[in-house]
Amino acid sequence: MGVPDQLAERMSMAEQHEYLRARFSRRTMIRGGAVTLGAVTGGAFVPGAVAQAATPTRTFASAATVDGSLVAPFGRHLAYGADARTEMTISWQVPVAVKKPFVRIGAHPWDLSRKIEAEVRTLYTPAGVGASGDHTQYYVHAKLSHLKPGRTYYYGVGHQGFDPAEAHLAGTLGTFTTAPAHKKPFTFTAFGDQGVSYHGLANDSLILGQNPAFHLHAGDIAYADPAGQGKSADTGFDSRVWDQFLAQTESVAMSVPWMVSYGNHDMEAWYSPNGYGGEEARFTLPDNGPDKKNLPGVYSFVHGNTAIISLDPNDVSFEIPANLGISGGTQTKWFEAQLKKYRASKDIDFIVVFFHHCAYCTSTAHASEGGVRQEWVPLFEKYTVDLVINGHNHQYERTDVIKGDKVVKKLPIGETAYPETEGVVYVTAGAAGRSLYAFTAPDSYEGHLNEVDSVASFINTKDGKVNETVAWSRVRYLNYSFLRVDVEPAPRGHYAKLKVSGIAETGDRIDHFTVARKAK
Repeated sequence: MGVPDQLAERMSMAEQHEYLRARFSRRTMIRGGAVTLGAVTGGAFVPGAVAQAATPTRTFASAATVDGSLVAPFGRHLAYGADARTEMTISWQVPVAVKKPFVRIGAHPWDLSRKIEAEVRTLYTPAGVGASGDHTQYYVHAKLSHLKPGRTYYYGVGHQGFDPAEAHLAGTLGTFTTAPAHKKPFTFTAFGDQGVSYHGLANDSLILGQNPAFHLHAGDIAYADPAGQGKSADTGFDSRVWDQFLAQTESVAMSVPWMVSYGNHDMEAWYSPNGYGGEEARFTLPDNGPDKKNLPGVYSFVHGNTAIISLDPNDVSFEIPANLGISGGTQTKWFEAQLKKYRASKDIDFIVVFFHHCAYCTSTAHASEGGVRQEWVPLFEKYTVDLVINGHNHQYERTDVIKGDKVVKKLPIGETAYPETEGVVYVTAGAAGRSLYAFTAPDSYEGHLNEVDSVASFINTKDGKVNETVAWSRVRYLNYSFLRVDVEPAPRGHYAKLKVSGIAETGDRIDHFTVARKAK
């Protein structure tokens, strides 16, 4: 991506960004005109544009000549706002510049009278930054607020010349449903490390069939940067892979909020000092995190009786240190404050945390991240987090109940964990679509048990890899899969439940267990 390997090895993401901007920006200004920011907002549901100052953008005089009737939106994807009951962002892409993009929304497909203007974020990548040629991508966002809880809405996206309210475009309409105002049963799904492939598409199709309220993507989203070392090497990076990814994901993300967390393959140095400028152009996530400038993928939201927290482990990763320490400790402080707040809430029973790098995994590729164990595992245990979901390692692995790096209780398939009195269960769900890794121990999953007393592995520390032999690896499945979680509320004093299942790409169940906690 424009930085020599031997130089990138010693550079942070911010230093690489500065190097690339110095190398390519002069050419950009001469050949493409001024770098500007395209943002248009308005309408009853839109509280205002969020400036994307870190995102390089470009305008084109030719935009005035585009016939909008010949341009169809694609890559629609949803995301909750900070209040999942009343806020939703609809995002999409157009292949060329269009005029006056908008969303139509209503309670019925035949009544889309509300028209909300949208914000355009143009993302320019010059020739020489990676493998692709000089090109611009156009991402469009409409942030809706003042919605009603638990309500299904119909929507269509368009622009001048392309109006989804017209009869011949009725097939382009989508729906979404806001989070409920009260505790109700619901399902959500999760995985990490998807990319663009047949397996990624197959998992999306299966997820749609689960009818989830939302989906968690635990980092390494599209793999436009296939190296994933935060080094921005010359070869491989191609921002057009994002176009393929969003087109692939649209079948499910156009109706299911697609809540992403950022991994090592999501750091792209050209666009911003933190590496996330490209993601900020493509996604609008809840803006309630501790540091929007440096950590746009850190946020939380509540659905029913369950609080969801997204973290950015690039900030604490010893293995891949390109963004190590970028928050200056503010992420961990914010995280503890969130945990304390949610544990004190009478409306929240469960806390689920998802992020990329694994606290506990025995993969031969990345295994466990010492920075996560050092910074966050003590907080998981202090506030009795109910479930931790990771990616990074391309396989399915589930631990026993862990506390203090030791097995508190074995958790065979089908059994129940009680985090209030026992410990934390960790699931690696990183087999969403990319090539698979390996284990040192044999697979052991539902219908194919092959349990072992100990597994050889390692942990990434500030001093490098340190070997360890662990007893907590309970379920291992080396094939494509995702996670399904069924949330069952209960009356006060009775046990509310998270029923967690690992689902293979074949549709077979490979694991299931329950997390139970007394409802407030």
